[in-house]
Formats: sequence, structure tokens, C-alpha cells
Amino acid sequence: MLAPDGILTLCEKNEFMNYNHIHLKEAEHGRTVMELTVVKESLNPYGIAHGGVLYTMGDCAAGLAARSDGRRYVTLSSSFNFLRSGQLGDTIQATGTIRHRGRTTCVAEVDITDSQGRLLASGSYTFFCVENR
Repeated sequence: MLAPDGILTLCEKNEFMNYNHIHLKEAEHGRTVMELTVVKESLNPYGIAHGGVLYTMGDCAAGLAARSDGRRYVTLSSSFNFLRSGQLGDTIQATGTIRHRGRTTCVAEVDITDSQGRLLASGSYTFFCVENR
């Protein structure tokens, strides 16, 4: 099992996540919470949070929840639904929770909410374990 400080180390090394202003808020075995304050670089041409930012947050939260068992995973597939727009200045959170963990695959569900608790997006991510134990 990967301790929360090990997950923090992974986050510090994730340049893509850091470039997109996504930060770890909470970590425990099988669950992580990522946070982002929507800045101008997070916006699409319509002035709302870009869908790619929400998807990336979901992938990071789900992936780190998968990695909480100490193994390495890559995203195999996902299904993601955009429900509401994030706005400039909003602080949004992505909560990733493991629903199934097998020998070679892991499934995580993600909910992304704004600071008022409104659901912005939700998704399911399937990961493939790239190392054997």
C-alpha cells in the first residue's frame, strides 16, 4: 500500500498535473481528492472551465486512488459525463474512489464538484496494472 506521503511525491513529479494547477487535497487507501481553482488558463473560448481540465482532474484523482495500493497503473479506458460548467475563480474538487480492484485491472469512479457542492462532471476510469507483484 502506498502511504499518503508517497502519493504526494507522485503528485510533485507529475508535471502535466502541476502545469494545469491541479493539486492533491486528500489521500487515503482507495480514495483521493484533487483540487483546482479555475484560472484564465483553465478556460475554453466560451469563458468556462475547459472540459479537458475536468477530464484531467478526474484521471488524476482516479489514477492516484488506483496507485494507493503501491502498484503502477495506466488508464485503459474511461467514460466521462459533463453536467455543468465551472467558472473563473471557482474552486473545484475531483474525488476518485476505487470500486473494483483485481489482479491486473482497477476501476475508479470520479465526481467533480464546485465549491457549492454542485456536480460538474462524473466518470468511470479503468486502469491496467503495469507491474506484477
